[in-house]
Amino acid sequence: MALTLEQRIDRLAARVGELRFWLERDRRPLDAWLFNGQAIEVGQAWPTRAGVVWLEHPQIDLPEQWPLDDVRLRLDLGGEALLQVGYANQTEAFGLDPYHQEVPVRERRLSLSAKAVARLPFGVPNEAARLERAEAVWLEDDLAKFVRLLDLVRETAGALHAHDSEVSDALLGAAETALASTDWPSRSDAYIARVAPGPTMQTLWRAPEPSPDAFAPLGERERNSVIRARTQLQQMLKTLQQRFPPRGQFALSGHAHLDLAWLWPLGETRRKAERTFSTVVALMERYPEFKFNQSSAQLYALIEEDNRPLFEAIRRRVKAGQWELVGGMWVEPDANMPCGESLARQLLYGQRYFARHFAQHAQTAWLPDCFGFTPALPQLLRHAGIDSFMTTKLVWNETNPFPHDLFWWEGLDGSRVLSHSFDNPKGFYNASPDADTLRDTWNSYRGKRHHPESLLTIGYGDGGGGPTEAMLRRVRDLGDMPALPRVGFDRVQALFRRLQQSSRNHDLPVWVGELYLELHRGTLTSQGRTKRLHRQAERRLLRNEVAASMVSLLGLAKVGSLEPLWRLLLRQQFHDILPGSSIREVYERAESELADVIAQSDERLEPHLGALDQRFATRGDTNGVLVLNPELSARPLRIRLEPSPHNDMPEQLGAQRTADGWIVCSDSSVAGLSVNVLHNLPPPAGLAVDRRRLENRYLRVELAANGSIERIFDKQAEREVLAGRGNQLWAYVDKPREWDAWDIDADYRDQGEELTDLADVDVSERGPHRVALTLTRRFRHSTVRQQLRLWANSARLEFVTDLDWHDRHYLLKTHFPLNVRSDTATFETAFGVVRRATHRNTSFEAARFEVAGHRFADLSEPGYGVALLNDGRYGYHARGNDLGLSLLRAPTYPDPYADEGEQRIVYALLPHSGDWLSGGVLHEAEDLNNPLVARAVRSAQPLSWQAVKMTGLQLGLGCLKPSEEGDGLILRAYEPQGARGTVGLELPRGWQVAEEVDGLERPLGEPRFDFGPFQLRSWRLRQV
Repeated sequence: MALTLEQRIDRLAARVGELRFWLERDRRPLDAWLFNGQAIEVGQAWPTRAGVVWLEHPQIDLPEQWPLDDVRLRLDLGGEALLQVGYANQTEAFGLDPYHQEVPVRERRLSLSAKAVARLPFGVPNEAARLERAEAVWLEDDLAKFVRLLDLVRETAGALHAHDSEVSDALLGAAETALASTDWPSRSDAYIARVAPGPTMQTLWRAPEPSPDAFAPLGERERNSVIRARTQLQQMLKTLQQRFPPRGQFALSGHAHLDLAWLWPLGETRRKAERTFSTVVALMERYPEFKFNQSSAQLYALIEEDNRPLFEAIRRRVKAGQWELVGGMWVEPDANMPCGESLARQLLYGQRYFARHFAQHAQTAWLPDCFGFTPALPQLLRHAGIDSFMTTKLVWNETNPFPHDLFWWEGLDGSRVLSHSFDNPKGFYNASPDADTLRDTWNSYRGKRHHPESLLTIGYGDGGGGPTEAMLRRVRDLGDMPALPRVGFDRVQALFRRLQQSSRNHDLPVWVGELYLELHRGTLTSQGRTKRLHRQAERRLLRNEVAASMVSLLGLAKVGSLEPLWRLLLRQQFHDILPGSSIREVYERAESELADVIAQSDERLEPHLGALDQRFATRGDTNGVLVLNPELSARPLRIRLEPSPHNDMPEQLGAQRTADGWIVCSDSSVAGLSVNVLHNLPPPAGLAVDRRRLENRYLRVELAANGSIERIFDKQAEREVLAGRGNQLWAYVDKPREWDAWDIDADYRDQGEELTDLADVDVSERGPHRVALTLTRRFRHSTVRQQLRLWANSARLEFVTDLDWHDRHYLLKTHFPLNVRSDTATFETAFGVVRRATHRNTSFEAARFEVAGHRFADLSEPGYGVALLNDGRYGYHARGNDLGLSLLRAPTYPDPYADEGEQRIVYALLPHSGDWLSGGVLHEAEDLNNPLVARAVRSAQPLSWQAVKMTGLQLGLGCLKPSEEGDGLILRAYEPQGARGTVGLELPRGWQVAEEVDGLERPLGEPRFDFGPFQLRSWRLRQV
C-alpha cells in the first residue's frame, strides 16, 4: 500500500534526523576558561550575574588535520555576549545569543574574549546563567549541505502539499531517490555511538553508553555517496524548476530591528548594537551577496563613540553597497505624538549624520514598528528627499484589515510617497527564509497584481541579533527549489525604484490621510510624566531658537545650532520610549534627559533675553515688562513674571502673587515673533470667585456639589456651553487582554467609576488678574488635586491637575458633554489637523474610540465650537457630543509602577465663536504650551519690534532657527487648517528672504509665498 504524502513527509523528517547524527566529524571541548579573571569550568554557573562580565579563553590550538573552512566554534556562554576572536595579527568579532552560537575560524591558534551580560535577547534575566557549552567541531561539510537541502525539500513539500500535491509528490520523489543512493554506516557499535545522545535513546530505561572508540566518522565510500546523492538531488530540483517554475519573487534584505530601548535600558542597547553589527560585518565578508539594512542615525552614533574600528568597517560596507542606510531619521520615532518640527528634525539630523559620515542620504522611510502614522509624514518625507515608505505594523489591526500593501500614501497637503508592506505571519519583519514564510507571505501579498515582487526582511530582531549564517546558506539553497517564490538579496532602494517604475504603468491604490493603527491606543497616555516633559522640551527648544534668531536679526550676535540638545530630545521619541511601553529604567533616564534639555534650553535662553533687554529696555525709572512672543500669531498679554536684576519688585507693576510666581494679564496684545516693552498694564475688570463660581467677562462657571462643572455660560455668545456636567473625572478598570502598557480594550467604559469623593474646595486665587478654585478629590488610594483657573482676559478655563496616584490598572479620563452637534471633531496633528467622525457608523469609525491629538481637539458647528486643550497628553475621544482627554494609565508591564506617584497635567476648555482657527484655538493652545517670555524691567518708554511680520493667509510656525550650515536663518511655516492663499513677509532692514529650501536646508530656488492646504514651506533668511 502506498504511503500518503503526510506519511512520506514524516519519513523524510525521520531520515534527515538520522543523518544529523553524523554532521560532526570530530569534536574538541574547550576548557580552561576565565570568568572575570578567575577559573571557571564548562557547565559551571556564573559566580555573579551582576552587570557586564568577561569570559576568556587564553589560547586554543586546533588540530592540524582539521580543514579550517569546515571548523566551527560552538559557544553558549550563558547570556548575550560580544565575542572577540584573536589571531596573531587580527581580531574578528561576533555577537553571541541563543540564535547566534556558531563561529567560524581563520587560523589554528586563537584566543577568545567575551563581554557578556546574563540576559536573553528580550531583556529577560538568565537566572541560570552558566558556561553552558564551549567546543570546537570539525563538520562533515558535504553531509551538512545535503541535510540542509533535504530539510528544505521536506519544508517545501509540507508547505505545498495541501494545495499542490503534485509539487509535493515530485519533491518527495526526488529526495527519496537521492537518499536511496546513499551508503550509510550500519556497524552496530558505530551506529549506536552516533545515535545514543539523541532524544529517543535518552528515553530508554537504561540509555546506551557506547565506547568512545566506537565514535567513528563517515568513511570515504559513505562520504562520496553523500556527494553523489546531493549532486543528484540538485539536478532533479533544477529539472523540477522547469516543470514547476517559481511563483512570485522576494527581494531579501538582512535586518536586525534593534529597539533603542524597550525591555532593556540604553546602556544594553549600545552592547546589543556592537554584537549585532559585528555579526553582520563578519557575515558580509563570507557572503558577498548578503545585503543588510539599518536605520537610526543614533545607533551609528553610539557605535562611533564606542567602537571606532567597527564603525569604520560599517562605513566600508556602506561604500561597497552591502550595508544600506534606510530611514533617514535620528531614531525610528513614534509617528503620532512628536510635533511637526520634531519630525522635521528627526529627518534633518538623521540625514545630516548619514551625509557627514557616509556621503549619502537615505531614500526610504523605515518605520516597521510604529503605532500609527500622522498624515503630515508624506510631506515631511518629501521635504527631506525621501520618496518611499515602509512599515509592517498595519497588519496588526485588530478590527479592520488594512486593505493595501503596495499603495500611494497621500498626506494632508496632497504629497505622496510610495508605500510598501508585507504580511509575514511567522515573524513580521523578523523573518526566516523557510518555505512556510515564503508561501504565506507571498499568498498574503495583494500588490502582486501591480508588481510581481515584494520585500522580505530576514534576521532576528526587536532585541537585535540579525541574520545567522544558517539563514544565508538557506537563501543560497533556495535557488534550486521549484514552486516557491524566487529569492535573492537586494537593496531596499533598488526594489523601490522598480516599484516606482512599475507604478507608472499601473493604477496603484491611494490611501489618503492618517494611517491609524487599530491597536496600542494606550500608548497615547502611558508614562504621562515623560510625555509632558517631552512636550515642554519641544517648545523650549523652539522658543530658544526664536530668541537666538531675534538676536541675529538685530545684528547683536551670531548663535549656533542646538543640534546636541535636539538629539537628546529626538532619542526620547523612539517608538518604545515616548509611547510609554518600556521598563522603569528607561523612564528614569528619559525623564532625567528631558529635564536636562529643558534646563539647558532655559539656561541658554538667558543671554538672548539679556541681549534683547539691553537693546530694547532703554534705561529709565518706569516699571515695565519685557515680553517676547515666540510664536507667529499675535497674543493677548498673559504672563508669568520673574524678577530681573534690574527690577526685583514685580508687584510694582500691579502683578498678582500666586503659588507659582507673579502673574499679569491685560487687554494689551503683542504681535507674533516680536519683542515688546510694555508699561501700564491694568487688569481687565469683571473677575469674581466664590466656592461654587468662577466668572470673568467671557464666562460664568458654576460647580456641582461633587466638584464637576454644573454649568458654563458663554456671555459673549449668550449660550450654554455644556449639555451635561463638565469635567467629569472617571476611573475605568483598565486590564487589557494583552499588551498591558500598550492597549485599551474597546469596552473599557463598561466598568468605570466617577470620582465624586470631594474632600475640599478652596478659593486659592482672588484676582485681579486671575481667579482660581482648588478642589481635592479622593479615589481609592489616590488623590486628584485640581486648580480651576480663569484669567481676566480669556475664555480659557484651565484645569491644573496634580495627580498623586497609587492604584494599578486604572484609566483616568475627563469628559465634557458639549452643547454642540457635529459629525466630525478636529484634532491637531503635526503641522495640521485631522478630522474624525464622532459617530460609529462603520467598523472603521468604531475602532477609533481613542485617537491621537496634540495641543487641542475641537468640536464645532457652524458659528460656534468648544476646544479641549492640554500641555502634555495625546489620547482623546470624541463620541457624539462628548469630548474627552485621557489623563493617566497605570499598567504593570513592562513597568510595574508606571505613572505611580506625583505628576501634573494642565488642560483647558475653550468656548469660541466661529471655527476653531478663527475662534483662536491655535493661539490659545500655543499660549498654554509655549507662554510669552517675560521679565520685569525699568525702562524709559514702551516700544515694540517685530522680527518677522507675516500678512495674508494665517499660518502656523514651524521654526525660526539658525542655519545648520553657513550664515543666515531658517524660517519654516505651514498652513494649519486646509486653506489656500498667499502671504507677505517683512524682515528687519538689511535682511531678505534669499531662497526657498527643503527640510535638509538645501536650496530649492526662488522663494515662493503661496500656500496650498496644509502646505509647508521653508526659507533661508540672509543679510543683504
